Amino acid sequence: MKAVWAALVAVLAFAGAAHADSFPSRNITIIVPFSAGGPSDAMARILAERMKVTLGQAVLVENVTGAGGSIGVGRAVQSPPDGYTISFGHLGTHVANGAVYKLNYDLVADLVPVVLLPSNPMIVVSKNAVPATSLIELIAWLKSRPSPATAGTAGAGSGSHIAGVYFESAAGIKLQYVPYRGTGPALNDLIAGQIDVIVDQTSNSINQVRAGTIRAYAISDEKRLVSAPEIPTAQEAGLKGFTMTLWSGMWVPKGTPKEIVTKLNAAAVEALSNPGVKKQMENLGLEMTPQDQLTPEALGARQKAEIAKWWPMIKAANIKME
Repeated sequence: MKAVWAALVAVLAFAGAAHADSFPSRNITIIVPFSAGGPSDAMARILAERMKVTLGQAVLVENVTGAGGSIGVGRAVQSPPDGYTISFGHLGTHVANGAVYKLNYDLVADLVPVVLLPSNPMIVVSKNAVPATSLIELIAWLKSRPSPATAGTAGAGSGSHIAGVYFESAAGIKLQYVPYRGTGPALNDLIAGQIDVIVDQTSNSINQVRAGTIRAYAISDEKRLVSAPEIPTAQEAGLKGFTMTLWSGMWVPKGTPKEIVTKLNAAAVEALSNPGVKKQMENLGLEMTPQDQLTPEALGARQKAEIAKWWPMIKAANIKME
């Protein structure tokens, strides 16, 4: 009987190796858990367009929205562990959601890291009708209102929600959150004047800031953006203690063969080193990941460290599903 089991294990191992060797043989799908047109969608599409060159197969983007991104991540978790479904996400979807929602999956145990992607400082933006022209004036305006200003988010526990709560704490103000299926539609409503502010990913808002359709006050980084040096840091603008970077990453379902993870990582790393891709990312205000951090291990370590950092803060702020 032992000999039979040994033979079966050997056959399965050979079959798995052969499957990994032939990967990919069909289209690959990146599940973006937010609506089309938002910052996550933009980054994923830039990467997908280049990754197909290395992989030799089309890399498609599917937008699966709802519940702060947890529905899209859940779809990826439940997919076959064969490398053909990639979960795209960030600090909100793959860290914060574990403290906000009662998930039917484990963000660490049920996903395998692939690559740590470029990061975003957050940016405080408002509709043009807001009278403030500086961050200090904005904070004064927010404090003087008889009712809290409306702030768009991508849902409870999303990056924009966490950043908003962080901004509230640092500035001593109160906001009324309006959840959307992504910050893309939230930004559209900000431009239209339907909401007052967003503490948004820079990559989502920067082009509208440049176009003059919304107003920017500060970014949540320790240094100014190379692509937008006219926007001060929160520290420079008079608000201390508001520093936050929204990093992104790619994961696959647990059980995906290591050889396939390695191939996907190599394709992503090649894409990120491509001059055209780098230029597109930098134009969005994204900060490129250092070369030595472009590994599955680096993403796994970052995710675990951020869970340890943010979960206690989120629970203390009583952030729950909206």
